[in-house]
Amino acid sequence: MILYNETVNIDNTVAEEWLQWMKDVHIPNVMQTGFFLRNQICRLIDEVDNGGTTYAVQYTCRSLQDLEEYQREHAPDIQERHMQRYEGKYVVFSSLLEVVGVDVERKTE
Repeated sequence: MILYNETVNIDNTVAEEWLQWMKDVHIPNVMQTGFFLRNQICRLIDEVDNGGTTYAVQYTCRSLQDLEEYQREHAPDIQERHMQRYEGKYVVFSSLLEVVGVDVERKTE
């Protein structure tokens, strides 16, 4: 499986509203495309005070091919709506990770 991660630093003046919009609008739009199995939003805990809050928005999909099709067919429109709404208020970078273990438990001796 593939984990598609978007790390976003959002200006604190809109951070609360942005998070609600992500939960109510953006992520549901991404999930409705059918390419992702699950999602999660994580907030960076030990952040340097830079006037923003950093979140990792993560989507899990079955394959790199599914992700590439999503990026070709759906991402441009969805990302454009995000950019228009929060232009100048965020910085984002994306990363791809291959999931090589899930719920790995610690062995006790």
